[in-house]
Amino acid sequence: MTTSVMTTESSSAEATEVLLEATQVTMRFGGLVAVDSVDLTVHRGEIMGLIGPNGAGKTTFFNCLTGLYQPTSGEVRFLGKVLPPKPRHVVKAGMARTFQNIRLFPNMTALENVMVGRYCRTSAGAFTAILRGPKFHREEKATRERAAELLAYVGLGDVANNLARNLPYGDQRRLEIARALATDPQLLLLDEPTAGMNPQETKETEELIFRIRDSGLAIVVIEHDMRFIFNLCDRVLCLVRGKALIEGTAAEVQSDPRVIEAYIGTPDADPVVDMEDPAPVDDEMATASGAEPGVTSHAVLEMDAGPFDGHADDHRKDGV
Repeated sequence: MTTSVMTTESSSAEATEVLLEATQVTMRFGGLVAVDSVDLTVHRGEIMGLIGPNGAGKTTFFNCLTGLYQPTSGEVRFLGKVLPPKPRHVVKAGMARTFQNIRLFPNMTALENVMVGRYCRTSAGAFTAILRGPKFHREEKATRERAAELLAYVGLGDVANNLARNLPYGDQRRLEIARALATDPQLLLLDEPTAGMNPQETKETEELIFRIRDSGLAIVVIEHDMRFIFNLCDRVLCLVRGKALIEGTAAEVQSDPRVIEAYIGTPDADPVVDMEDPAPVDDEMATASGAEPGVTSHAVLEMDAGPFDGHADDHRKDGV
């Protein structure tokens, strides 16, 4: 079954249209500055990556964009209008998101979970719903049909009547994406969509995100899987300690030494010990540090692979 997420006409104007513009967004929790004067611009039809080491403030920044947090200072504009810091208004404006930790309704079916996301686009009031009037039935039928289309779109058409809690982990992640798409967004924000997935599931998620982008949506993705993010994104923004370190193409960000340092530290910060002939620890220094005199130190800081060669950071979460 084939369906489209949204109907758009290709044009150079759409390619450069600014959907989201965050200016000098700052978020403080008491004396802690979790996000410090961060700017972000997202254009229609592009995939923007948001990376950074654990605790860099990525999810906090997402929360500021989507109305879960009211920024201490700065502003967030969507299609030129300032967004109120309320998730419901943000969703109605055309932004939808998923979360680090899966937030499904476990005792509802996959179909019902997606239908929940669709109700922000219905107009039947409480009175009509209670009386089960004609308008309610029309909207309920349309909502059910759209939810079924979206489940098929993300590859879950065969499990529509399964409880969400009984779905495999990868399917639950895709179900969250389907529910977000049910709100008819123009901008989709995905918070670690491949966390916990095996390589095959990650590849399928990458293909799904490309399909969503090709339908005309813009996408912002937080990820720790560097292979995934650099293969996927048109541009990447790296946050470190709440501040924007660098923004550019995937190639520019991947090769920037500051990004490598943010992930693995300064190469010359400590000496590399030769394991074939380790130097003995000086007795006086050992005593001062609490170690036994004469014990050989085997601390090795050398890394065999760069920060983008593996998936060691896949399951790390933002600390703030």
